[in-house]
Amino acid sequence: MPYLYQDSKSRLPVLPGAARATHSSGKTYEELKQECLRRRVLFEDLDFPACNSSLFFSEKPPVPFIWKRPGDIVKDPKFILGGATRTDICQGDLGDCWLLAAIASLTLNEKTLARVVPLDQTFGPDYAGIFHFQFWQHNEWLDVVIDDRLPTFKDRLVFLHSAEHNEFWSALLEKAYAKLNGSYEALKGGSTIEAMEDFTGGVGEMYEVKKAPDNLYEILEKALKRCSMVGCSTDISSVAESEAKTRFGLIKGHAYSVTGIDEVSYRGRQVQLIRIRNPWGQVEWNGSWSDNSPEWRSVSPSEQRRLSQAALDDGEFWMKFEDFKVHFDKVEICNLTPDALEDSTAHKWEVTVHHGSWVRGSTAGGCRNFLETFWTNPQIKLHLTEKDDGEDDCTFIVALMQKDRRKLKKLGAEMLTIGYSIYESPGRSGHLSKDFFRYQPSKARSKTYINLREVSNRFKLPPGDYILVPTTFEPHQEADFCLRIFSEKKAITENLDENIAIDLPEPPNPTPSPQETEEEKQFRAVFEQISGEDMEISAEELEYVLNAVLKKTKNIKFKNLSLISCRNIISLMDTSGNGKLEFSEFKVFWEKMKKWINIFLQFDFDKSGSMSSYELRSALQAAGYQLNNYLLQLIVLRYSDEHFQIEFDDFLNCLIRLENASRVFQALSVKNKEFINLNISE
Repeated sequence: MPYLYQDSKSRLPVLPGAARATHSSGKTYEELKQECLRRRVLFEDLDFPACNSSLFFSEKPPVPFIWKRPGDIVKDPKFILGGATRTDICQGDLGDCWLLAAIASLTLNEKTLARVVPLDQTFGPDYAGIFHFQFWQHNEWLDVVIDDRLPTFKDRLVFLHSAEHNEFWSALLEKAYAKLNGSYEALKGGSTIEAMEDFTGGVGEMYEVKKAPDNLYEILEKALKRCSMVGCSTDISSVAESEAKTRFGLIKGHAYSVTGIDEVSYRGRQVQLIRIRNPWGQVEWNGSWSDNSPEWRSVSPSEQRRLSQAALDDGEFWMKFEDFKVHFDKVEICNLTPDALEDSTAHKWEVTVHHGSWVRGSTAGGCRNFLETFWTNPQIKLHLTEKDDGEDDCTFIVALMQKDRRKLKKLGAEMLTIGYSIYESPGRSGHLSKDFFRYQPSKARSKTYINLREVSNRFKLPPGDYILVPTTFEPHQEADFCLRIFSEKKAITENLDENIAIDLPEPPNPTPSPQETEEEKQFRAVFEQISGEDMEISAEELEYVLNAVLKKTKNIKFKNLSLISCRNIISLMDTSGNGKLEFSEFKVFWEKMKKWINIFLQFDFDKSGSMSSYELRSALQAAGYQLNNYLLQLIVLRYSDEHFQIEFDDFLNCLIRLENASRVFQALSVKNKEFINLNISE
């Protein structure tokens, strides 16, 4: 599948108000709505039609679903009824509990909720069957427009719904998120942190509860105080356990929201409690401190009111923190970025963002286990300049996200296994070579390579310069990625793969040699035989000469040099401008080609006669060209075969085109300088 070039320059987060319209018409939500009101029609979204393709891509609905607007389901539909709360989220017949747990957490922060769910939408007088929601995607806020036709069966919503049957904000939010990802089916299975990030632009941290730090309670308390979104889940040991109910009322392999954490005075001592919500809207913990447990009888009514404790079968419950650590396996925290928090909030992160791609044959080198290609991965330099307050080190979070994998599910794409390594910078500029990584150990790395959308970890390192290498686990795997670096103090980043430089020796003037070598004598004889009396050869004659010579050259694989390539050679070497090569000009080119043959042989490490495309960066650098990742990826796509090998004729064609292009570029640069100087002098 194709992967488009992504500008990988460091950039600041997009401001919250700058959500980009995504409808194929190019019109904004307000423009589409006003158009419908003017025409007195209800909006129908052709980008996400009310048909089976919007529901599933690998199966048909188990029963015939009927798409209906809320006004066709209930008499008095409301967008939000009595405020958007976590009790408005009840799971339907779609395995997206991870999404619903995130929506429940979203309702705990009014400002964040209003960012995702614009609250000025109603079924009132200006109703036009159109709604919109905003999501963060790869450092950009998107405004997603939908119509309000929802899949139903027997006049009941099939998927997400509110406990109040005439409230529809949560069902419409789920539909907008399904559109963002291509279909409802694309939402099956996932990690709560994924949706949390899409609601906030935040960065996730995951803790395994059994291996978590001793201060996990304090970490969760701090996270909830700074409006971070928090989820938790239970693991399964086999598929058969999925959604099985334990004797304590918990669901195996299920995602929950963490909605509160507090201490309560119980029989003269403080007990740590945590509040959890099941997105099903029912089925609760039945152990200590559950809704009807005897422990609450020893807690004063005022304390119960402070904790919002109520014995309702609404899916929400308190439990002792020690029990939480026994029965839950993972905790996910989404720390909000500065663009998602109000200015008065004390807790903020500095953040920089890079976009890039892993492309087969050029920048998809795999992890450090694959040393021969690992060094070809994108490389980002990180400058840590300021220590944390009162500390000797700098704290930062590195979050590596693979893009659009959920959207690409229908094409067979799965989440790739990704991670990264951090090395101390050697101090020199430019892309680091294989030898550096052969002998230098990493200073830090992601805790694990894992097939999640995003891998993030917190680090503490001394001030200095570091090289960050994001990778897939296996080489040759393609994806676009977004790399974010959050730091408590400002950190500076620089992409090592974006510079383009040309360092070619000045071409020698063709002058007659006082004494010819044996090789030159042989070439002159061939040259005279082909050129005739004028001692000049055309492109057709050059094609014959070079193919005859190169096919006899040992140690290189060579197919054929085309007539177009020979015309490019003449364009490069013809100093007289007559469209032909004299013998002296041909000699200069031959010396150049001998150098290129030597470079090719130098980087043909396995002596197979062809060169790995992953070595092309180094080979071109030896020839005088430093290319950025974008140009390198294009060249590899053009000149390498399906086994990521480049034969000499392709290498030669590449160099001829690069040198011609560099000559044009240098000529234009000179003309621009002359033009500027002329304007200045006038």
